[in-house]
Amino acid sequence: MLGLRQKLALGFGGLLAIVAIIGVQSILNLTKLGESIDVILRENYQSVIACQQMKEALERIDSGLLFTLLGYTQDGEALILKNRSNFEKALEVEANNITVPGEREKAAHLRELYSRYKAALQGVEDQGRPAALRREAYFSGLFPLFNQIKDTADGILQMNQRNMSEANNRARRSAETARRQMYVLLLAGALLSMAFVFFTGRWILRPIQRLIRSADEIRRGNLDLVVHSDSRDEIGRLSESFNSMAVSLREFRRTDQAKLIRIQQATQRAFDSLPDAVAVIGPEGNVEVATASAKTVFGLRPNSSIEYLPFGWMTDLYNEALHSGRPSQPKNNQQLIQHFVGGEERYFRPQAVPILDDERQPTGIILVLQDVTQLRQQDEIKRGVISTVSHQLKTPLTSIRMAIHLLLEEKVGSLTEKQAELLVAARDDSDRLHAILNNLLDISRIEAGKARLEFREISPGSMVLEGLEPFWSAARDQGVTLNVALPAGLPEVWADPTRMNHVVGNLMSNALQHSLPGSTVTISATADEERVEFSVADTGQGIPRQYLSRIFEQFFRVPGHGKETGAGLGLAIVKEIVEAHGGSVRADSREGKGSTFFFTLRRADRISDKEDHP
Repeated sequence: MLGLRQKLALGFGGLLAIVAIIGVQSILNLTKLGESIDVILRENYQSVIACQQMKEALERIDSGLLFTLLGYTQDGEALILKNRSNFEKALEVEANNITVPGEREKAAHLRELYSRYKAALQGVEDQGRPAALRREAYFSGLFPLFNQIKDTADGILQMNQRNMSEANNRARRSAETARRQMYVLLLAGALLSMAFVFFTGRWILRPIQRLIRSADEIRRGNLDLVVHSDSRDEIGRLSESFNSMAVSLREFRRTDQAKLIRIQQATQRAFDSLPDAVAVIGPEGNVEVATASAKTVFGLRPNSSIEYLPFGWMTDLYNEALHSGRPSQPKNNQQLIQHFVGGEERYFRPQAVPILDDERQPTGIILVLQDVTQLRQQDEIKRGVISTVSHQLKTPLTSIRMAIHLLLEEKVGSLTEKQAELLVAARDDSDRLHAILNNLLDISRIEAGKARLEFREISPGSMVLEGLEPFWSAARDQGVTLNVALPAGLPEVWADPTRMNHVVGNLMSNALQHSLPGSTVTISATADEERVEFSVADTGQGIPRQYLSRIFEQFFRVPGHGKETGAGLGLAIVKEIVEAHGGSVRADSREGKGSTFFFTLRRADRISDKEDHP
C-alpha cells in the first residue's frame, strides 16, 4: 500500500502529467483554431446559400409570370407557387442568421421589398384583368422590384463573403500567437510542479506522519498522549489543537459516561411506568428498550429480534415505517389485533412510529401497542343497550303512531281544529322518533356485522340518479339547483344498491338542509386504479374547522346551525355503510363557502372474488 509520500509524489506527478496533457492538447486546439472558423464560415455560408436560393427562386417566379402572360397559365402558376415557398424559406433562414453588422437592416429591407413584390404579384396573376393591364403592371411595377430584390440579396451575399474571408485571417493570426504563449506557459508549469514535489516531503510529510500516529493512538482509546512539534507554522498549530482536543475528549468521556448511565436508568424507569406495551426497535430489528407489558405480553425483550416473534403483522408494520419514514398501522378496516393474555381475550391497536434524525432519515422504530380491550367492551355494551332500547321502544311507538293516525282520520269521532293541530304535531314527532329508532337499529346491525349487504355491479350514474330521485321536487321548491357532473366512462362499482341509496339520500338531505335559495348542490365523481370517489358539494354556510373531526360521530350536531331537525345520526350511518363496503368517507369545508362530503367505493372490475365481497 502506498504511503503519503508516494501518494503525494504520484499526485503531483499526475499534476505534471495533466499540465503536459493540457498543454499539448491546447497546442493542438490552437492549431485547430484556424479550422474552428468553419463555424463562422458555416453561419455566413448559410446566409450566402440563402441569398443564392432567393435569387434563383425569384428568377423562377419571374419565369412563371412570363408563362402566365404568354397564356400558359397552369404551368406558370405552378412554377410561381413552388418558388414563392422556396423564396420565403430562404428569406426566413437569412432573417434568423444575422452575423454581419448592417446585415439586419438589409434583411429587413429585403423583407419589405418582397412584401411589395407579393402585393404587385397578385395584380399580375389576376386572370380577370385584361392582358394589356397585366403586362403593364409587370413592366412598370413588378420588374423593377424584381431587380431591387436581386440587388439587395446580392449585397447581403457579398457582405457575408467578405466577413468569411476577414474572420478566417483573424483566426489564423490568433492561433499563431496563442501557440507561442502556450509553449512558454507549459514550460513554466512543469518547472513549478517539479519544485513543489521536491519540497513537499520536507515541509509537510514528517509532521503529518506524527499526527497520523497520534490519531491511531486516540482511535485505540489512548487519550493521554501529547503530540510534540518543533515548528510554528500551520502544522505546529494543528499539533497544539490536537493536544487540546485530546484533553477535551478525556473530559467528555468522563462526563458522557455518567450522563449516559443516568439517561438509560431514567428511560427504563419511565418505560416501566407506561401502561401500554411500548418498545424501541433499532434499524436491525432488535429490541433496545421495552416496557414491562411489552416484555410479558408480546415477548419484546431487550436484544431480542422481532423477526423471530410469532407476529407477522409486527414485522410488516416495522418494515413499512422504516422504509417510508411515516407512522404505519394495519391496513384492515378494524385495525385491532386480537391477542390472548393468560387465557383472556385482549385487543390492541398497534402503531409503528419512525425515529428520524436531523436529515429526516429513520434510525429506529417506536412500536406502540395500545390496549383497547376496555374501550371495545364499552362499545359492545353501548351497542347492546342501544339495540335493546330501540327494540323495546319500537313496539309501543308503533301503537302510538297507529292511534294518532286513527284519531287524525276521525275513525273514533270528529276533532276540533286545535285537537287536529296537536295530533299533527304528535304525528310528526312520532315519525321523527320512529326514524331515529330505525337509524339506531341500522347502525347497531352494521357495527355488529349482522346487516346483510347484497353486493352487485352498479353504474355510478344510475346509483346517483336513483338516490337523487326523491330530492328533485324538494330542491325545486327550495330554489336550489341540483347539478350532476359525472364524467363519461366511469367504471362500475361493487355495492349494495339499497344501502347506497341511503348514503346518497342522507348526504343530499344534509346538503339541502344547509343550502339557501339560489345556491347549488353538485354531485361529481372521479376514478383511479382501485376506487371511484364520489363527492356531494353545497354552497351553504359551511362547517367550522374545529367540528370537522366530529361530524361523523353519533348524535353530534354542529352548534349554531339554525333549527336542528335531525338527531345527528345521518352522517354516522353514511360512515358505517361506506366502511362496510370497504370504502372511506371524509369531509372538507370552509365557513361561508360551503361543504363537500367525499366517499369511495371499490371498482367492480378490481374485485376478484365477487361473492358478498366488501
